[in-house]
Amino acid sequence: MTRMKKYVTAAAVAAALVGVPTMAHAIAPAGTPASTAGVQATTVAKASSSSSAQVVVPGKRIAAAPKVQLWLTKEGKHWSTPTMAGQFRSVTDGNLDMSQPGVSLQAEPVEGRYFLSGIYHGKGDAATVKVETEQGTVTGTIVRLAGTPGWGGWYATSKLPDSPKSKDGKRDFVRSVTVYDAAGRTIAKMASPSSG
Repeated sequence: MTRMKKYVTAAAVAAALVGVPTMAHAIAPAGTPASTAGVQATTVAKASSSSSAQVVVPGKRIAAAPKVQLWLTKEGKHWSTPTMAGQFRSVTDGNLDMSQPGVSLQAEPVEGRYFLSGIYHGKGDAATVKVETEQGTVTGTIVRLAGTPGWGGWYATSKLPDSPKSKDGKRDFVRSVTVYDAAGRTIAKMASPSSG
């Protein structure tokens, strides 16, 4: 029996030195039941895949919607639609207060839908954007340049409003635009004055 223990011990030491795996196991954080370790790994994978961010080089055109192109340069956001080519919003001309978080919004009908887009600015790596409209919430796409410029663009599409403009001639079709990081923290938010 003593001879058998020596052989088993020698085999285990040899396997460790050679790097042969003898057993695979998951290590869960302290206090986590072993049965949930796999569930946590799945949850993390799903959370990281929920990002709708596209990191692009300056000038790279993206098909943001049917017949719509959007691209970023170091100066700002550019986009073209069938009725308005070469539109531009600057991040360098002083029209946006880049000293604090914010989101801009441009909305126009394209091919029977609303094309919504804008610029966000704030600290953190934006992962997704949620746009609350009078018809519900839509998830948009973040577009940003490589590196950390502190701003980026976003876009989404929505159904056109069902009702005509309100009595005062104004429409607050978009209630809010919120940009989130991958952990779900708010980077920047724009709310309509009537949304409270």
